Amino acid sequence: MSITKAIGSPVSILIHTVLFVASFLTVLLGVFSFDRMLLVLTTILSLEAIYLSLFIQMTVNYTTESIVEVEQDIDEIQGDIDEIQEDVDEIQEDVEEMQEDVEEMSEEPEGKTLEEIHAGLQKLIQDVERLQNRPS
Repeated sequence: MSITKAIGSPVSILIHTVLFVASFLTVLLGVFSFDRMLLVLTTILSLEAIYLSLFIQMTVNYTTESIVEVEQDIDEIQGDIDEIQEDVDEIQEDVEEMQEDVEEMSEEPEGKTLEEIHAGLQKLIQDVERLQNRPS
């Protein structure tokens, strides 16, 4: 709302001050009578007050809409955070289960030795080579 920013600026205060001083100078210079100047000045100020109140209301409405949008965004973010927390809880449960499995595995006597695993792999490699070399 650039109009409300301009109206609330120091430049606006300076312009209004100059206009008020100029309106009273017109009386001193005899351009207008004091009553006429007050009538014109009062009319102008009343119209300005009406427009200022409209601009202020427009700004309030715009700000209210923005606040509603921000509230909706916050609600969505909160929902995402809740989902992430649920995922973290599930991951934590999985980690705990894996930790239990590791503990169980470390308690069990060792199964095959490294040589047995190596021998089993050698046998698999020979089987694969034999299957590859077999005529189709």
